[in-house]
Amino acid sequence: MTRRYPIDVCQTDSQDAVSRQITWHEVPIKLNLQTDKAALKRSLAEQLKAQDAVLVAHYYTDPDIQDLALETGGCVGDSLEMARFGQEHRASTVLVAGVGFMAESAKILSPEKRVLAVHDEATCSLDLGCAPEDFKQFCEAHPDREIVVYANTSAAVKAQADWVVTSSIALDIVRHLHAQGKKILWAPDRHLGSYIQKQTGADMLLWQGSCLVHDEFKADGLTALMSEYPDAQVLVHPESPASVVALADVVGSTTQLLRAAIKHPADTFIVATDQGILHAMRQQAPGKTFLAAPTAGESATCKSCAYCPWMALNSLDALHERLKQPGPGIQVDAALREGARRSLQRMMDFAAAQQNTLRVSADLAEHSKQFQDVGAA
Repeated sequence: MTRRYPIDVCQTDSQDAVSRQITWHEVPIKLNLQTDKAALKRSLAEQLKAQDAVLVAHYYTDPDIQDLALETGGCVGDSLEMARFGQEHRASTVLVAGVGFMAESAKILSPEKRVLAVHDEATCSLDLGCAPEDFKQFCEAHPDREIVVYANTSAAVKAQADWVVTSSIALDIVRHLHAQGKKILWAPDRHLGSYIQKQTGADMLLWQGSCLVHDEFKADGLTALMSEYPDAQVLVHPESPASVVALADVVGSTTQLLRAAIKHPADTFIVATDQGILHAMRQQAPGKTFLAAPTAGESATCKSCAYCPWMALNSLDALHERLKQPGPGIQVDAALREGARRSLQRMMDFAAAQQNTLRVSADLAEHSKQFQDVGAA
C-alpha cells in the first residue's frame, strides 16, 4: 500500500536561475502487524545483542523505537548525535532508525562496521529534491563559493561539498566561514538557508528545496493557536517557513528544542517540528504540556500532519524483519565515500573542537571562582 506525496525538485538553467517543479514519490504507509508489543521488544533486544548490534534512532521515529533504543543501550538523538554515537560505539553493527541519508552517513563514518537501515524505503524529501547531477551543475556555475550542504542529502551530494552540517551546528559553521570572508553555496533546504543567512549576514546562494513536514506549518494557524495559549512558549525548527520562524520564542534543532523544553520554566509549549519529538519532550519534561503546531496544505488540509511518512516506516515490525534478514547492509561507492567522509568528518572535528573549547571555558570559570573564594576567605 502506498500514498503519494509531492516532492520539490530543484533544477538550474544556463542563467543560474532556479525553478521548481513537482514530482511524485510513492511512500509506503506504515503497517503495524504485531500485537504483542512487549514480547516483540524482548525478542528484538535479544536479537540486537546476538548480532552485536546497537540501535540508533532519530527523535522523529515511533516512540516504541525510541524507547527500545534507550532500553538496549543505544541512542536517540538528532542526526549529528546519531552519527557520533554510531562512530564511537564498540558494536560491529549499527541499526539506523531514521531515513536513508542517516544510514549512509553512519556507513561513511564507520566503513568497517555493518550498517543497516531499519527500512530501505525510508528517504527524505530534501534528499530527493537535490539530485547529484543537477547539484553538480549548480556548483560548477559558482566555483568561487564554499559548498555547504545540509546532512539531509545523499552521499553523492555530500561528496561534492566542502562542509556537511546538521541544524544543530549549521549556524556556528557558517559564522566561522563568514568570518573568513567566504561566500557560500547552500543546499538543499531554502528555509534553513534563509534563516542562517539572516542570522549570520553571510553571502549565501540557496538551493530551493524544502522539507515535506516543515513546509506545511503556517503562520496563520500558529497565530490562532498562540491566541488560545498566550502563555505558551513557541518552539520552531528552522526548516519551517520564515513567517513561522518569526513567531518563535526559540528556534533550533531537535536537540536544541528539547533542551529548551526541559530548561524553560513555562508550563506549555507549542512545537513546530515533526510530532515525533513530543515523545522525548514529555518524557524529559514531565508535567509540562506540549502542543503540536498546526499544519495546512492545499485547501487547508494537511499532507503530513507534522509526521514524516518515511520516519513512520521505522516500526518495531520493520526492525524485526530487518534483523531476521539483515543482508550486507548499506553500501557506498568507495570514491563517493571518501569525498563524503571528508566533508562529514570536517563537521565532526569542528563540533569536537567546539565542545573542547566550551569545556576549557567552563574549567577556567570554575578555577577563577575558586581563586576568588580563596581570596575572599
